[in-house]
Order: sequence, then structure tokens, then C-alpha cells
Amino acid sequence: MVGDGGVVAGPGGDRDAPEPVRLARSRLYRDGVCTLADFPVDDVAEHLADPAAVLWLDLYRPSAEDLGMLETDIGLHELAIGECLDKGQRPSLNRYPEHLALDAYGAALDPDTSSLTLYEIAVFCTDRVLITIRKDCGLDLDPVIAGWDAAPGLTRHGVAYLLYGLLDHIVNGQFQAVRQLDEAVDDLEEQLFGARGSAVRPAQQRLFQLRRDLIALRRVVKPMEEVVESLLNQDVLAIDDAVSPYYQKLYDHAMRAADWTDALHDLAATTVQTNLITQANHLNMIMKKVTSWAAIIAVPTAITGFYGQNVPFPGYGSAWGVFVSTALIAILSVLLYTVFKRKDWL
Repeated sequence: MVGDGGVVAGPGGDRDAPEPVRLARSRLYRDGVCTLADFPVDDVAEHLADPAAVLWLDLYRPSAEDLGMLETDIGLHELAIGECLDKGQRPSLNRYPEHLALDAYGAALDPDTSSLTLYEIAVFCTDRVLITIRKDCGLDLDPVIAGWDAAPGLTRHGVAYLLYGLLDHIVNGQFQAVRQLDEAVDDLEEQLFGARGSAVRPAQQRLFQLRRDLIALRRVVKPMEEVVESLLNQDVLAIDDAVSPYYQKLYDHAMRAADWTDALHDLAATTVQTNLITQANHLNMIMKKVTSWAAIIAVPTAITGFYGQNVPFPGYGSAWGVFVSTALIAILSVLLYTVFKRKDWL
């Protein structure tokens, strides 16, 4: 099996011939069983001459010239080729005269940092050919192949089931990412509202990072519901009665992932707002305490300032005058403290 970025060369060694397609994997199915793997892309037309053959081609970062080699044999539309070469496409399903073009994203969370990573993939499918174009090597397709090979009775239904296996793997990955983000938000809420002092800021930064990840995940999960719903339309893809229940289950799974992402996005937004309100209330409490202590300190400041005038005052020049002023400061300060404490200002 050729690894990512490997080259499967066609027959012949002519240096003037175009560079062969960078083919990560290829498989040929007959009656649901893989009878040939890792064949050269130059043999596609030969294999398609067999009406019982169903092909899967997996291309890794192909160029326009690479895809142009398949345009004649498979009938890829030039607009679809141009779009699949551009990164950052919105998940969507487009119908062309000879094939369907689909864009989707795999999702995964780093187990250590819980940071989200998205893997873009473009898909072309005809009635007998499924082409996956990976724009990075992060999306693992081994489980997809294992699922195909484990169910030859369903794989014999051709591209319809092959595409289901691929989309099911993608949607499951998205669903798992939503689940992990949900757990991360729950854990962060406990940390955030239980944190004190210097521990608050890292928790706030992590919260905002989680919210950005949720926004990014929501942008790729929500459209998948529309994509699968379109595939359920018999006018778009020939899905027979044996495969249709699997697409219905896939649609329900995509819808649950989309709804969960919406709910989690709202929860994260509410958590951010609650945190801001909590911080504002905490700041108000601090301001009340500072103001109350300033009022208490203002009493001795006023009395000593008044007695600091260059005019005689009661008790001027005598010990009892000092005692009276000191007692007055203490009594008024305690009185203000008691009043502020009862009003929960301190």
C-alpha cells in the first residue's frame, strides 16, 4: 500500500509523459469484494471497461494536471476540479452532468490540549467510481476501508454504499468531537466558577478558545445535515431500498450532531456571558468595599483635618481634648462600619 503522498507510476518510463497522479490508494470491487488494490491510475479506463467493476481512488493533494488526467476517463467537470483545488470550501453537494461533487470536513480533538483540528476532503462520485481528494493527511480512512470489506453484501450495491461508509466515518468523527467539546465545556465551567485569583485568567482564555472551536465546528457540522438530506433524494444519487435505511440513519446522526452543536454553542455563549456578569458583580463588590472603607477613613481625616485648623477648639491644649477627638473618630468609624456591613457593602 502506498503511503500518503506516494506516487503510483503508470507503465513506461518516458520522461516527457505527464507526472503521474499522486495516488494514496486505489481499490477495485466486484460483487462487494475487493479484487485489486493499489493499481496505477492509468489503468482506470481499462478497469471501467468491465461493467461489474466499482472503483475507489484516493488522491492526496493532487494538482490540476493530476485531475485533468481523470477528466477524460471519468468525466470530471472543470468547475468541480477548480473548486476542489481551493482550500476552505463550505461543506456542500453539487450535481454535475456526469457526477456529484461533495465537500466535507473530518474533525478531531487533541486529547491533551482539546484543540480542534479540521481535515478537508473533496469527493467525486459517479455510478461506478468514488474519488476522495484529501487536502491534508489527517483524516484516517482505514476504518472506512475496514467497514467496506466487512460488509460485502452491502458493498455490492456499489458507490452508494461506499459513499455511505465514507460519510458515516466523517459524521461519526464530528459527533465525537462535539461530545468531547461538551465534556470540555462542562469541566471548564467547574474550573471557571470555582477558580480564584490567578487561576481565573487561564480558565477564561480556555473558554474563549473552546468557543472559537465550537464556531469552527458548527460551520462544518450544520451543512452536513443538508448534504445527507440531498443524498436521500432519489434524483440525486441512485440509492436502492437496501442502502436507503443506512442513509436515513446517517441523516439522523448528522441532524443530532448539528442540534448538539447548536445547543453547545449556545451553552458556551451563555457561559461566557455568565462569566462576564460574574466578573462585573465581583468588580461591583470590590468597588462597594473600597468606597465603604474610603468613607470610614474619611471620618478621622475630616476630624483631624478640622482640628488641624489654626484656631482654638474645645479641649485645645489639654489632654481631654485629644481623648474626645480620638473617641469621636473611633465611635463614628465603628458606626459607619456597622451600617455598611448591614447593607452588605462590606
